[in-house]
Amino acid sequence: MVTMNARGKTGLSTDDLASLTTALDAGKRATVYLRDPMPSLDLPAGASARVISVDGSTVTVRPKGVDDQLPFEADELLKTRTAATPTPARQRPVKATPAPSAPSGASSAPKPIAPETKPTSESAKPTSVQPNPAPPKPVRRPKPATAVSVTITSVGDTAWTVSLSHGTKKQGKAAEVTSDRVARAMQMLGDDAAIQAVHAVIESARAAAQKRIDELSQELEAAKAMLAHLEVQAEGSDDDWHAPSRPSVSSHVTK
Repeated sequence: MVTMNARGKTGLSTDDLASLTTALDAGKRATVYLRDPMPSLDLPAGASARVISVDGSTVTVRPKGVDDQLPFEADELLKTRTAATPTPARQRPVKATPAPSAPSGASSAPKPIAPETKPTSESAKPTSVQPNPAPPKPVRRPKPATAVSVTITSVGDTAWTVSLSHGTKKQGKAAEVTSDRVARAMQMLGDDAAIQAVHAVIESARAAAQKRIDELSQELEAAKAMLAHLEVQAEGSDDDWHAPSRPSVSSHVTK
């Protein structure tokens, strides 16, 4: 019989987990290695992974070339990349069976030769660990495009501003635009809520402007009336100023 003893791969021990926790607390980079391959992520056995956190026997890591954080149990990870290689089994020597003694009358017959016993299992041969092929480089995921925001703001009754932002960062200063351009832009976008909101602001500004016009018209009419009254008074004063004075008549009495 041919037997083969293989030394199994051991995962992370309690001391390994403690040393990883200490390294993380000190702000150091801690690295472990996958015991088994992960074909779904194109990760071979022995792929390196950066330790993110340690919670009991659960170790959260980020494998090289993968953006996601994955949890593993301690027995699924290795402290070193080099895994234990199986030890070739020792082949027991096969004892040749002695040939039965031949009868005296057939002493000249050739002695039977014991057949050579060959190992019937390929496992009797020392197994050599084939190096893992180089894993394909993972395809880097493209970074998502930064969101662009265009903000239209009503300032006061008639003023509008347009500002541009890339993500959370504003670009340049807000530009002033007229209300008619804002209304046309909303009509082109076709958003009913935005159209109604802009229309309400413009209508409120129009009503305020009309009210101001009415007030100014009343003030203008009052000013015209006051001016006409002052002109009439001025003409009367001029007539009194230019009128000729009558000579005084004195009576003389002769005695």
